[in-house]
Amino acid sequence: MNFLLITTTCLLAICCTQIGAQDDYCFGKDTMRPQTRHFTSKTAYQIAKSTNMDKQYLVPGCTPQKIWILHRHGTRLPSKSIIQKAPRLEQLRDAIADNYRVKAELPDNALCNEDLIAIKMWKWNASITPDMENYLTGQGYEDLRGTAKTYQKYYPEVLVKDYSSDYYKFRHTDLQRTTESFKAFAEGLFGPNNAAKSDDIPEKDLLLRPYDYCQSWSSQNFKGAGSESAKFRNLPIWNQTMYDISRRLGFKYTLETEDIELMYDMCRYEQAWQVDRTSVWCAAFTADQVTVFEYEDDLKYYYKSGYGFEANSRLNCRAAQDMITHLGSNSMPNVVTYFGHSTGVQTLLNTLGIDKDEVPLLASNFNDQKDRKWATSRIDPFASNFLAVKYHCDAETVNKEKVIFFVNQDAVDLSWCKVGLCNWSDVLDRYSNLIDANCDSYYCGDGATAVSVSLGALLMTAIVYLINVM
Repeated sequence: MNFLLITTTCLLAICCTQIGAQDDYCFGKDTMRPQTRHFTSKTAYQIAKSTNMDKQYLVPGCTPQKIWILHRHGTRLPSKSIIQKAPRLEQLRDAIADNYRVKAELPDNALCNEDLIAIKMWKWNASITPDMENYLTGQGYEDLRGTAKTYQKYYPEVLVKDYSSDYYKFRHTDLQRTTESFKAFAEGLFGPNNAAKSDDIPEKDLLLRPYDYCQSWSSQNFKGAGSESAKFRNLPIWNQTMYDISRRLGFKYTLETEDIELMYDMCRYEQAWQVDRTSVWCAAFTADQVTVFEYEDDLKYYYKSGYGFEANSRLNCRAAQDMITHLGSNSMPNVVTYFGHSTGVQTLLNTLGIDKDEVPLLASNFNDQKDRKWATSRIDPFASNFLAVKYHCDAETVNKEKVIFFVNQDAVDLSWCKVGLCNWSDVLDRYSNLIDANCDSYYCGDGATAVSVSLGALLMTAIVYLINVM
């Protein structure tokens, strides 16, 4: 009897200890997991994509005729540096387990037992080697196959199931992740073992990788000393976040930022690789802490390819011209789809004036930018895509041609359009500076040079014409 009483008392004590560690937040039991929607460019497409397109794609009295797409590659493996550092996580795992053996020294918001056990059981997948850096994953392939099927469902009259090299134009960059993304997208449209071909990749890819050939853009300070990102990392909110994360994991000191960011990166990658599961490392971060990481990352992107530097708006001159030329043409192809990268998608949105905040993103205004438009978790997750659809509207007496721009399956609500539906004439007017620009000088210059070159060319043409007439 005494043995049973002692045993019962011990079990109750263990249970209470475990319950005490679960009083606050438990990622493994959270069915909503809001953190996963705020992983910036590493957010899973299945989590970030909009559900509004069902109500937006159909335009009464109008028929879709042409489509132009810029598609970022799908979910990928980490960079070489992260793969090489990954075994360090096993050391951190063991250190966290050791910390939690001394329960009397745990913080009030300790990991719940479920999250702790998951971290203890984690192992790095050693089959992922540095030579596989940035490779498209199985989920990444499904991302692209899925978007193709989705858009074909909405626009079957344009995205026809029979492939023709005259009707369809595809092109991708020279990397494995974009090549495989093209194959996945083609499979989504035409089925397996299809005959889809992509255009040859030029040695100097100014259309899909213009940033590789612009030294002035490369020299812009978007994350170095003195940048808004660097300033933010020196603020009390950043330092306090680093301390709070360390303390919650049982450490009596603040971990190196590199270790915390390694855990955070693994959380983001693993969550994107298997959307229907959870990454054990995400348990290390509360929702509020993730928003701090998110803002710091958005500051980098805002100045790297967003509205932080005016020159960024000119970088994707060629892609914008290509889109407008394609949509305005009455000849084949009817569908143009390019497969590129994060910087390409972000700079295109910038070029077109999409998701521009009235107040610039700064290290000092984190609390005021909770509802910012430039949120890469929403606009540029893995497999992010920009879709332009040209419609012909017989029901209209004027402005028979219209366009809808979509970002990740959500219609872009531009101020000069009607709930996302834009008159084609307004598109031509709004982007006339891009249409007329000489992209060779405009995309990597100060803008004024290109305009003067363009005006100079027009003036010379006029002079030649007058001479011939006279």
